[in-house]
Amino acid sequence: MTEVVYIGLGSNLDAPLKQLQRAVTELGELPKTRLTTLSCWYRSAPMGPQDQPDYYNGVAQLQTELPPLDLLRQLQAIEQQHQRIRGRHWGPRTLDLDILLYGDQFIDLPDLLQIPHPGLYQRNFVLLPLADIAPALEFPDGSQLAMRLENCPSEGIVRLSSGDLCGTTG
Repeated sequence: MTEVVYIGLGSNLDAPLKQLQRAVTELGELPKTRLTTLSCWYRSAPMGPQDQPDYYNGVAQLQTELPPLDLLRQLQAIEQQHQRIRGRHWGPRTLDLDILLYGDQFIDLPDLLQIPHPGLYQRNFVLLPLADIAPALEFPDGSQLAMRLENCPSEGIVRLSSGDLCGTTG
């Protein structure tokens, strides 16, 4: 069965936009998966420790037949190809790929996979890109993206130019 999945992409090391663009290409090459839409890129201050560069973030919509844990393993393999190092919590990284939503499923496998992604509703660097590609999105709990956006501050985030749609920034 094919599911619509939303993947959060983030990077703040080693030419972040190039990391993200390469990751988008790799997402499009996943087995049993099709990349259907990509948001604009956004730049924001780091969520965690402030002694690191700004982050660049976006959201990709995929259609996949991969089960959630197989998709997670594929995303982790892409992160490893980008030399992702899991250092300190919310620390700098070359690439971060998170499954935000997997259809309308709720998944709670502590320390492995939680869907919807924890913190999804409080993160402007996820909600704003989601609004680019799915403005009428309804979350698995029945809440609307528009309502979640009303309750999420947009300070400190910059939407890059419209030319950045679909990862075309250099």
